[in-house]
Amino acid sequence: MNFDRLIHKRYSCRHYSPDPIEEELFAKVLEAARLAPTAANRQPFQIIIIKTQPNEAKLLGIYPRDWFVQPPIVLCVCSQPELGWTRKNFDNQSYAVVDAAIVVDHITLQAADLGLGTCWIGAFDADKVAEVLELDEGVVPAHVLPLGYPTEMPDARPRKPMAEVVRYV
Repeated sequence: MNFDRLIHKRYSCRHYSPDPIEEELFAKVLEAARLAPTAANRQPFQIIIIKTQPNEAKLLGIYPRDWFVQPPIVLCVCSQPELGWTRKNFDNQSYAVVDAAIVVDHITLQAADLGLGTCWIGAFDADKVAEVLELDEGVVPAHVLPLGYPTEMPDARPRKPMAEVVRYV
């Protein structure tokens, strides 16, 4: 698929089949994540793979929506702020959470290219997710996303006009 078609095809899926994802396709999704660019190539992220079965109760504790536990897999992309590149000469901003976002973007685009659906979720209690997933110290849940085969293809959502999102100086 060409990139233009891909970015128009990708959407936030909220209706999934429970059918398992073929290992070959899942490996491609994970490889896309691994190859994502990160600041200074530090790769300060971890991907936690949660099989929906038999973890529905845990997952619903993270994000209480029935559709969240429909697909066979949920991914939690975590940042590792202490390992990330920081903007030291200015404000000491760690780029680990930005790097994790780039990883998620690679996952969502690769998934869409393979006919899989995702939904980028940020509405969760990070401390609770860390507890439920038994994350190590310094591993911070940044993004959660279900991954599976979509059961419907909604119309594209409206976007702001270019003039509202781009400014020249």
